[in-house]
Amino acid sequence: MDRFDAMQAFARVVEAGSFTRAAETLHMSKTSVTQLVQQLEARLRVRLLNRTTRKVHVTADGAAYYERVLRVLADVDDAETSLSAASAAPRGRLRVDVPSPLARMILVPALPAFHARYPEIQLDMGVSDRMVDVISDNVDCVVRGGELADQSLVARKVGDLQLGVYAAPAYLALAGTPSHPQELEDSHHRIVGFLWARTGKAFPYAMHCKGESVKVQGRYVFAVDDGNAYLAAGLAGLGVLWLPHYMSKPHVASGELVPLFKGWRLDPMPLYVAFPPNRHVSAKLRVFIEWIAGLMAQHVPVGGRPEGKTRAPVSRPRKAPGATR
Repeated sequence: MDRFDAMQAFARVVEAGSFTRAAETLHMSKTSVTQLVQQLEARLRVRLLNRTTRKVHVTADGAAYYERVLRVLADVDDAETSLSAASAAPRGRLRVDVPSPLARMILVPALPAFHARYPEIQLDMGVSDRMVDVISDNVDCVVRGGELADQSLVARKVGDLQLGVYAAPAYLALAGTPSHPQELEDSHHRIVGFLWARTGKAFPYAMHCKGESVKVQGRYVFAVDDGNAYLAAGLAGLGVLWLPHYMSKPHVASGELVPLFKGWRLDPMPLYVAFPPNRHVSAKLRVFIEWIAGLMAQHVPVGGRPEGKTRAPVSRPRKAPGATR
């Protein structure tokens, strides 16, 4: 038995809550993961996990051992990255998850420069607007918009998304151009609906102008759960959109989208890089976070001021497609 492999397998089973999920994220067979954990328990002469048909639960001894295993794994990573060559060239596999429009329009086009600087980092990027369980999915970090609901995550604010309301000329030709946000509640107007992963429902957007505040829900005949599809629906004239400026800017410039409600504003949406508090910040993760922060400073800066790490707040977010899961 390789004790290091066994400790890695045990830690992954605890985090994933399943031998099957652990095996998938470790790219091993379930049998191999099971055997490693069993051999570890035999060596320690203590039961680390209680298995049921549906779930794996860590025992009291297993929980205490898990905390020590995390420190051991972190120390090994530190020892490797402390070498001058490793420090100069961070390497290894990094698992991240980002919103699909942010990936398509900002992150992926900038990746050649990242890989030119860090050629030894293998980047596995999940790209969707689904809600990701950072721990059980074994993701090193996520990029998310809105105030984070998971207070257990450690988050660094890297940007503020400015939001606006838009519609395609084809839609406005049919429905008319609304002069007040409340007109979107009228029966002849339509929005494009966005179904949030957490609830599967749309929710109203708050808008402000000279002391007046309104919340607009709107009506839709088409709703999606992906930011890129949401934008495509708006461009096709299926309804009014709420978008971050980075998504709308090229389409406003080309005349494909028209800004609505001059003088009205939506609160900026914070953008975070978040990771589990028990996840060791390796050299490869550290340089990726710094790269994201630098990139967002160019496209969606934080109110003109650099921000540091914060604990993720738990207030309900104000969101827009293309920013969060």
